Amino acid sequence: MNKTFSLFLAASFYALTSFSNPVSGDDSLQWLKKTRNVIAYQLDKAAGNYIPGNNPRSINPDGKVRLAPYKDWTTGFFPGSLWYGYELTGDKKLAEQAKRFTLALDSVRYITNTHDLGFMLYCSYGNAYRITGDQIYLPPLADGAHHLFDRFNPKVGVIRSWDFGKWHYPVIIDNMMNLEYLYWAAKEFNEPAYVLAASDHALTTMKNHYRKDYSSYHLVDYDPVTGKTLRKVTHQGLTNESAWARGQAWGLYGYTMCYSNTSKQTFLAQAEHIAFFIMNHPRMPKDKIPVWDFDVHNALDAEERAPRDASAAAIIASALLNLSTQVKDGRKYFDYAEEILKSLSSDAYLAKPGENGFFILKHSVGAFLYNSEIDTPLDYADYYYLEALKRYIAIKKINLSKI
Repeated sequence: MNKTFSLFLAASFYALTSFSNPVSGDDSLQWLKKTRNVIAYQLDKAAGNYIPGNNPRSINPDGKVRLAPYKDWTTGFFPGSLWYGYELTGDKKLAEQAKRFTLALDSVRYITNTHDLGFMLYCSYGNAYRITGDQIYLPPLADGAHHLFDRFNPKVGVIRSWDFGKWHYPVIIDNMMNLEYLYWAAKEFNEPAYVLAASDHALTTMKNHYRKDYSSYHLVDYDPVTGKTLRKVTHQGLTNESAWARGQAWGLYGYTMCYSNTSKQTFLAQAEHIAFFIMNHPRMPKDKIPVWDFDVHNALDAEERAPRDASAAAIIASALLNLSTQVKDGRKYFDYAEEILKSLSSDAYLAKPGENGFFILKHSVGAFLYNSEIDTPLDYADYYYLEALKRYIAIKKINLSKI
């Protein structure tokens, strides 16, 4: 599949729900032009600087780039960013590099001890196949989907997240993201059981992860024999009862995606409830880039305890843009996402060419409680930022050659 046809398909997907006429020569889109230039430069330099199989993940406090080997849960994001970068810029060199970094992850197909196979394979191989149609990418995708499905326990009704730790059968809200891989694989490989597992997981998570205000717990521990809920805790949020920002983003994205794949109204309703919680939260900063946990109070905590999380913002933006195309009053979601993208594309968050370890965004938080990846670029922040930009351009029908 060539670049022009790929972009045509993306634009056509949103055509019926677009909020404006085709945009070209619009001075108000200079922020987007600047952003594309930064994206092209940073991704080109990164691809030439890093070695496939050891992908850039973040920057350590000493200034050295933290690399992700193929078993790391984030390893698929950099190849995926290269694929999105190719679509956003049309630079064929990025497509060549994307293929090189993607194929270096072939061994991920044999991993069985994590739910993160969607992040690892669908973001890399999945985008590769979507864009190129090259069947070379299908065998690893088939193997990975099978291993992900094998982690589903019908008695509990969810896919197990981790095989480590003190828990009995841990399921984290992040796991909602990997359901997209199963929905896609069900169609591609004629495996209808994958759809049932993905939807059951989403329904069980809706029942047990969510509070009355539609904020989410991070981790729910189940009894693997009876399916009974044992504990509701956090592994990355401020407290067990707090609203970890990226966790809220994962849920919003996940339920919006589940509705896209099933047309089940219960998933759409859940997505809108989560969107309301996020968009109307009294502690959401004016620039729409949340602090790493919504329950960190700037007035009570030292400033260093309240860094922003651009990764959560990027995921929220991408999810809201998708949601905006699925409801009649989608404009409110689109406008909010647009504000996020403009903030992320400002000098406050967008890297200068050649800086930031060749990452695109600054100021994300990985795991604050473990003093890990605090106020640093993150590969998944870049990935979902690029995805959000791609969705934004398609919805507005922007002619990239004329801005």
